[in-house]
Amino acid sequence: MPDGRTLTDVAREHTLEAVNCLVAMVADEKAPHAAKVSAATALLDRGWGRPRQDLGVDIKSDASVAKMLEEARRRAAT
Repeated sequence: MPDGRTLTDVAREHTLEAVNCLVAMVADEKAPHAAKVSAATALLDRGWGRPRQDLGVDIKSDASVAKMLEEARRRAAT
């Protein structure tokens, strides 16, 4: 920004206004359902965090990793 502020700074200055807008959208009986759901989701995500997602990552135990490293070192030495 020309005044030295970052886009993040500018956005954060409008946080309360943005949250109030989302709250108003959720409360508006005439608003489309999709808009209300989107606003409610945004409020919940920011207030409580997004739900965790399982990434399907299998973490090996320390013993298993140590064994793999030892085997790799042995192969590299020969």
